[in-house]
Amino acid sequence: MGIELYYWPGLQGRGEFVRLALEEAGLAYTDVARDPDGGMDAMMAAMDDPAVVHPPFAPPFLRDGKILVGQTAAILMHLGAHHGLAPRDEAGRLWTHQIQLTIADLVAEAHDTHHPVDAGTYYADQKKEALRRAAAFRTQRMPKFLGWFETILDRNPDGPAHLVSGAVTYADLSLFQAVEGLRYAFPHAVGRVLKRAPHVAALARAVARRPRIKAYLASERRVAFNTDGVFRHYPELDDPV
Repeated sequence: MGIELYYWPGLQGRGEFVRLALEEAGLAYTDVARDPDGGMDAMMAAMDDPAVVHPPFAPPFLRDGKILVGQTAAILMHLGAHHGLAPRDEAGRLWTHQIQLTIADLVAEAHDTHHPVDAGTYYADQKKEALRRAAAFRTQRMPKFLGWFETILDRNPDGPAHLVSGAVTYADLSLFQAVEGLRYAFPHAVGRVLKRAPHVAALARAVARRPRIKAYLASERRVAFNTDGVFRHYPELDDPV
């Protein structure tokens, strides 16, 4: 069996972090839910299969031969260990995983700016709370997260080109995706924050120039950001000042 990625169609979402790793590693994979002939049915069947002892809670999840693994950070830890996107030593693998979990926290907080009360309720029904949550995210949480990434880039003994060691890891790819998402959702606010995080901005530019990533970004496989995803652009939640 080849590699199969299961995620909601029409969205980048959390599945995009996995796609970037698959693309950078040059792996052939099937993006199952994008199959117009029953892709969604196949995804739901995989989640509900009573024969699966360790079923995933929700997409994204990945089938790699006999291995079925869910949760973005766990999927990336698996891909990193087997396809050259993480250090070989245990300390390096754990550090990469720690960074990825922190990126996951940032993504969750970015999502909660537009759905601070209830993920199942429309944005318009919690707009007042979203305005307050977004203000705190722009002024406090976003600078704190990106400031931490700037710090660890600056402290990397192998130089600030990468988050871990001197080679690209899935953490670099994921930080690129997080920055791209923030640029879509909060173009004014993140622009100011990135001026104080030049290493983060440089890493994002460098990832976008990597040959396989550049080709992927220019392809039809890269779904555009939209207001159904994790990162959503509502102008009133950004700060143009």
